[in-house]
Amino acid sequence: MAPATDKKRKHAAENTSPHKKAKKDEPPKKDKGKARATPADSEFQVVKASLVISIPPAFTADPSRGALEMLDSMVMRYIPAFQGVVLSHSHLEFLSRAAQIRNECPFLVCKIGFSATVWHPHIGQKLVGKINLSSPDHISLLLHRTFNVSIPRRHIPEGQWEFEYGAAENDPEFGPAAADVEADEDEKPVESDTGGRWVHHLTREPLGGDAKYLSFTVIGLTIANDMLSLIGSIQPDPFDPRHDAAPSRSQEVEDEEEDISAAPLRASPSDDEDAGVAKVDREEEEDAEGLLQKLGREADKVAAKAAKKEKRKKDGESKKEKKRRRETEAAPEAAPQPVEGKKKRRKGSAL
Repeated sequence: MAPATDKKRKHAAENTSPHKKAKKDEPPKKDKGKARATPADSEFQVVKASLVISIPPAFTADPSRGALEMLDSMVMRYIPAFQGVVLSHSHLEFLSRAAQIRNECPFLVCKIGFSATVWHPHIGQKLVGKINLSSPDHISLLLHRTFNVSIPRRHIPEGQWEFEYGAAENDPEFGPAAADVEADEDEKPVESDTGGRWVHHLTREPLGGDAKYLSFTVIGLTIANDMLSLIGSIQPDPFDPRHDAAPSRSQEVEDEEEDISAAPLRASPSDDEDAGVAKVDREEEEDAEGLLQKLGREADKVAAKAAKKEKRKKDGESKKEKKRRRETEAAPEAAPQPVEGKKKRRKGSAL
């Protein structure tokens, strides 16, 4: 009887340990690798949308061409309904067989469906752009060679990076003109940034490296002229409120100037020794100023007397001129009498 009980115990032990059976039932493991970006994590999305449009009467024979032109007008524009910029559209279809003409309007009103590829970045997303301009106040990047990104100074780590000014535009040795001369005709044109660059304070390596590609975090969106631009940050904690509260460089300079102008002047013990000398010099300056003012007043009086004398002289000359005019006007009336007498005498002498 003992061997039978041992067999039962072995079967019970096999049933209570399901490790081998579990391994068989488990599905095969997938290969490990990088996870694919979900639509929520990607900056590009394909959206299926429907829209009611009015097709002009010129496209009555081919309504699909009119609908395509309407969709083309949305490309590279920020559309609030999509919360992004439309890059392309496809799979156009009419959702109704017949169009409507409302209130004797010649336009065809119909509903269409289509798929749109949208550039839809969101706050907190990490992207990579290429630096195209560096200045002491901000860094400008170009994303996908199309979209603008701006990184303000307050969102650049202050203790790690510092701005290094570049050569002037008219510098014949280091300016952009010198770089163009040195470049060969077969080579690509050299990208020169005369405004300067941001470099590491220890290694002096430029921000973004030689390729000028920089990773940043999206902290803001700006919509202007139907286009979307981004505000980025390269701070380790980009959403720290202290970055937004930090004053800019121009504001710091203005505050320093105000503090200097508002600070009271305090005399030191050494200044007290020269106070008497300064007082005497001030009195001498005041006396000199008083003397100059007195001389100026006397000169003004002399000039006024000379002006009055000149005026009187002109008035006398004008009176004399008037008298001469009167005499010349009265003289022609008495002049003809002696002339006639002379003619009579000549006639008498001839007789």
